[in-house]
Amino acid sequence: MFGDNASAAPAAWAEIQARTAALGFDMPSEANTGALLRLLAASKPGGRMLELGTGTGLATAWLLAGLDASASLVSVDVDPVVQDVARAHLKDERLRFVLADGLDFIRERSPASFDLIFADAWPGKYEALDETLALLKRGGLYVIDDMLPQPNWPEGHPARVDDLVARLESRPDLVVARLTWASGLIVAARR
Repeated sequence: MFGDNASAAPAAWAEIQARTAALGFDMPSEANTGALLRLLAASKPGGRMLELGTGTGLATAWLLAGLDASASLVSVDVDPVVQDVARAHLKDERLRFVLADGLDFIRERSPASFDLIFADAWPGKYEALDETLALLKRGGLYVIDDMLPQPNWPEGHPARVDDLVARLESRPDLVVARLTWASGLIVAARR
């Protein structure tokens, strides 16, 4: 079916998805999100990519599939249990896993360090947004998902989402697109 990208998923994706379900991890990235991430990563030859929130590695697998031989990906998570799923299935010299608090990681990086940032955790999305966006190079892409209502949203979360979207769209240094794709995505490019 058109719009269903699961059939084009990276080799490790199905195994990671099965382990994700077995863990009861309720915040997995969808195949359609992954397909877009792969495409965007491929648009940055030799690029440096950052994923904030490895989770079990579903999105990580797609990002990795989009990298060329000279590109690299750093994936950060604070939870060793979920990140260990990704570590077990994704072994590649272009990928470096970091077990750390996302806020600490963001604040220790130099400005204009990354060509693409997928912020799939509170740090980099709802916390330290300005510091995260400062990590983007000119022409760099910032991607977030879960912008459409989700069953696991905590009380009061719709207002946070609205505030985040307004903050992103008010920035003159970004060009922002809202996509009703997968769980609801925003892709922003730094001018």
